[in-house]
Amino acid sequence: MASNVGKLHVEVELKSSAEKFWVSLRNSTEVFPKAFPHDYKSIDVLEGDGKAVGSIRLITYSEGSPIVKVSKETIDMVDEANKAVAYRVIDGDLLKYYQSFKCILTVTPKGDGEGCLVKWSCEFEKAHEQVPEPSIIKDFAVKNFQELDAYVLAH
Repeated sequence: MASNVGKLHVEVELKSSAEKFWVSLRNSTEVFPKAFPHDYKSIDVLEGDGKAVGSIRLITYSEGSPIVKVSKETIDMVDEANKAVAYRVIDGDLLKYYQSFKCILTVTPKGDGEGCLVKWSCEFEKAHEQVPEPSIIKDFAVKNFQELDAYVLAH
């Protein structure tokens, strides 16, 4: 029997400084709906400040989103010094397909001082064996990082 537990990992090289990219990422509640209205209708903070451990955010995606229209996430870990954040999906459309969905995101300056490296990984457990790997979500994350990089460079 195939395992329903899996992992995805991606690294994206960006032109933005790690500091500026991290700040924009941490301010995603305000930045994403404004910068990417084609992807995000709104991000509402339901508990906490939207940045601290224990914060809960409700993300409403735009009409074009293929699988997920609404996602509720909680922040499990924040490490400002190492520019890392962990979050997990606690409610919403994604949980129709995955029993659990946890992600870790880190932003690291590149050695030459130019740009940064964003690492995103997720662990998931499929609701059943027919559920595909969440590669569409990985692709969406990569697209978001590239678009946020362009946004940071332009502002």
